[in-house]
Amino acid sequence: MKIKKKWLSICLVICLIGGIGGAAWYRQKKLEERRMSLVYIPKVEDSTNDFWKALILGTKMASKEYNADIEIKAPAEENDIERQNELLKEAISEEPDAILFSPSSFTESNDLLKEAKEKGIRISFIDSYTEEKVQDLTVATDNLEAGEQLGKFAATLLGPDDQIAIVAHVKGVSTAVEREEGFRKGLGDLAQNIVEVVYCDSQYEKSRKLTQELMEKYPNLKMIAGMNEYSSVGAARAVKAAGAKDRIQVVGVDSSQEAVQLMENGVFKGLVVQKAFKMGYIGVKETILMLRGKSYEKDVNSGCELVTPDNMYDSEIEKLLFPFNTLKLS
Repeated sequence: MKIKKKWLSICLVICLIGGIGGAAWYRQKKLEERRMSLVYIPKVEDSTNDFWKALILGTKMASKEYNADIEIKAPAEENDIERQNELLKEAISEEPDAILFSPSSFTESNDLLKEAKEKGIRISFIDSYTEEKVQDLTVATDNLEAGEQLGKFAATLLGPDDQIAIVAHVKGVSTAVEREEGFRKGLGDLAQNIVEVVYCDSQYEKSRKLTQELMEKYPNLKMIAGMNEYSSVGAARAVKAAGAKDRIQVVGVDSSQEAVQLMENGVFKGLVVQKAFKMGYIGVKETILMLRGKSYEKDVNSGCELVTPDNMYDSEIEKLLFPFNTLKLS
């Protein structure tokens, strides 16, 4: 009798364990099958800016491949922090599974992001980050590394007394701060030749006008460095219009079809190009893996490459410069 009870108890335990295991398996399977809801809030959605076009396309493609719905909410201008926060508040009210966010401010979105976390919404940072570490994961270029790479290249083009100016994008945003810091480090002793840093608020025309003013203010200026696509292309436009491409070296960060043409015309001497499509794609991919309870990367460096007139037609560089052509062929 005792033996029967013992075996009955063992059978009950086995059934209980099997039931728990089966329930866990069922929950995981349902989690993997459920279509996830995502909201992505970039700094801007701009049809004239290849960086943001490629990044957003990457998020959409990954969402399609990883069984998720994604909604893009974006300000009309990259420096419109107030509007970006309004969109963040709107996204929080919708209670998606995750919000992917490219903060335009280092500090101004912290409270809203904390509110999202308190509601159980997961947070992924793409491209930039905030002062407070509220995110679950980050996918971005190592901007210190990108700036340093640009600075080291720029140093090879300069003499010991050559004057340098920087046209940056949005003052205080993490990408601008880190790229400038890296650029100065890459320049080494030549960093003392930086005469001024100006901010174009990520507007092509403002960058062009600021560059014109810099050329007038510093007639012996030998280099202008742009810190994103808006600032770089705007500066290059001004140098080209002034007929100064042989006198003033222009280097920058990010690329576009116009930037490629400006390099072909001898205006740009070098560009550090981010892997924007990869950044957006991996940002969504890792977010979905996290939401489904799978192993994921919490901090991903999406990478960048130095592009010069000497390597711009190499096959791998061409894929980076012409991402939309590559995607059409695939």
